[in-house]
Amino acid sequence: MAVDDPSGLRAFKADLHIHTCLSPCGDWEMSPRDVIRRSREAGLDLIAVCDHNSSENAGAAMREGARAGLAVLPGMEVCTREEVHLLALFENLSQALAMQEFVYTGLPGENQPEVFGYQVVANEENEVVCENSRLLIGATHHSLEQVVRRTHALGGLSVSAHVDRPANGIINQLGFIPPDLELDAVEISYRIPLAQARERFPLIGGLPCITSSDAHFLKDIGRAATLFRLAAPSLREIGLALRAEQGRGVLS
Repeated sequence: MAVDDPSGLRAFKADLHIHTCLSPCGDWEMSPRDVIRRSREAGLDLIAVCDHNSSENAGAAMREGARAGLAVLPGMEVCTREEVHLLALFENLSQALAMQEFVYTGLPGENQPEVFGYQVVANEENEVVCENSRLLIGATHHSLEQVVRRTHALGGLSVSAHVDRPANGIINQLGFIPPDLELDAVEISYRIPLAQARERFPLIGGLPCITSSDAHFLKDIGRAATLFRLAAPSLREIGLALRAEQGRGVLS
């Protein structure tokens, strides 16, 4: 939970990479409502819903979060042409849906539920709205640079996901992090402590680091989380914290 600070800033525990039942590799129990319930149980103050190549469950999660008193940011985990995963995080739903429209223009193929898994769009009442027929697990035709640039143009933050992992991490896919790629941060998976990230992966350099659960199952929500020093649980505040501006910062 948020901790009071004499400066007026507070510590907020954030898990900025959580999937829902929309992701084909996500569990059926990951409905927006149950994601919010479990996030509250895990003591989180702020989460981001980041399904594969889509934000169609973000709105329901945001509405349920508002009802439950949990801050929810809309986002998505975009798979680029290079098969690198990038988190695109936004302040409001209209930004995320605009990013979704961009991603869909470069997303080929049709889902085969019996092969890749079901992609369920659900509302905050745990009702199935529809199934997404796109191949959300696939890679888009958009490059790393295009995804980062579009994310920033829409007012979002771009975070390279699970850079320590062999699968779809930028270091394993490319062998380096392009110095001109304007990332806002890199994400370290739950597999290693955040404090060891730079030592074990020196290619991170001076980029800010966060850690998240990348939860696909309810039990995994909050298994890794970042403690931020913020004035409020918002994307703007997270941006300030990543840049270590105005007293904001990443605590652990």
